[in-house]
Amino acid sequence: MRRLPLSFSFCVALVAVLAFAIKMPGAGFWGPILMLGGLVFLHEGGHFLAAKYMGMPVEVFSLGFGPRLFGFTWRETDVRLSALPLGGYVKLAGFNPEEPGADDPYGFLKQPYGKRMLFYSGGILANLATTLVLFTFVGADQARVTKVQDSWTVIEVIPGGAADQGGLKVGDELRGIGDLSFPGSEWEAAVAYIQAHPGQAVPFRITREGKPLELPLTPRLDGGKGRLGFMPLPMATPLERRAYRPGDFLEGGRYALTTSWRMSGQVFGFLKKLVTFQAKSAEVAGPIGIIRQGSRAAKSGWDVFLFMCGAISLQLAILNALPIPALDGGHMALLTYEKLRRKDLTIELKERILTGGFLLLASLMALVIVLDLLKLRK
Repeated sequence: MRRLPLSFSFCVALVAVLAFAIKMPGAGFWGPILMLGGLVFLHEGGHFLAAKYMGMPVEVFSLGFGPRLFGFTWRETDVRLSALPLGGYVKLAGFNPEEPGADDPYGFLKQPYGKRMLFYSGGILANLATTLVLFTFVGADQARVTKVQDSWTVIEVIPGGAADQGGLKVGDELRGIGDLSFPGSEWEAAVAYIQAHPGQAVPFRITREGKPLELPLTPRLDGGKGRLGFMPLPMATPLERRAYRPGDFLEGGRYALTTSWRMSGQVFGFLKKLVTFQAKSAEVAGPIGIIRQGSRAAKSGWDVFLFMCGAISLQLAILNALPIPALDGGHMALLTYEKLRRKDLTIELKERILTGGFLLLASLMALVIVLDLLKLRK
């Protein structure tokens, strides 16, 4: 089986997540579970399609690892659901491309460099395509809105952050920030306002349990900008929409490209903070955190939920493309290195590199899960 698809990073603790998700008050349960399972399926589907394009028979297409629960046979492929929901894998007939020295009856290792790169990048490309499709539908839906929805509710407050210390809580409905009011103002204007006032008390007008309240929140200086440490989502209030027009999907495509570009920059910015040890533990979300946010998104409307699915799919694509051994990006980096030096690495060295990458990712995932569990206790 494929050694460690990135979807593993979001599903490794899924069995434990189920218990916590069930206990969450009012949490939408099946939405985030289907979201994670669907993104894993699409990622592995990208590898499957790449293998078929190469003319390589696929022996197993599995959602999950371990013993086979049930499934069906499609041509030569056993499409199955396995017992451990820790990701998924695609196994070529008689050969696992992630096991150096394995038998290779259909000549995967003899395939041209470009085709092998396509196989490893198949999941990444599938996640990118998923993001663009989902964002296009969200953008097309926004294009036909005739009554703008611009009220916001708080769905996440980073423990120990400025918003947390100032008294902001999950579920608070935002009615105004400084001289901005909701509805009536764009959220981008609110972000700019907060970033422009580090160290200064910013009045937040909110509604909590039906009662108006005002909180003075003081943004902290971080990277030259003021930051509070909370996440809002649009309120799930009815919108007036006209019928779809063909031009809406063109507008949705523009929205998908610009949003994907902007979010990619944010992901790379956060990765930079991680490697330079500037990221805070409260900013990291693992499987449990994603389930919690997915539950809230599922209750906020299909457009919000689809947007979150697209955002996570984009993160899967970017993170899985990193040149870390045991991820697809790591295999692509090794393949490119061998291409440049015109000589393959030894089987023993490849095995050590892949094993090291696996242990690194497993350790990081364990740390993320622990941080998720600690957040649940707060």
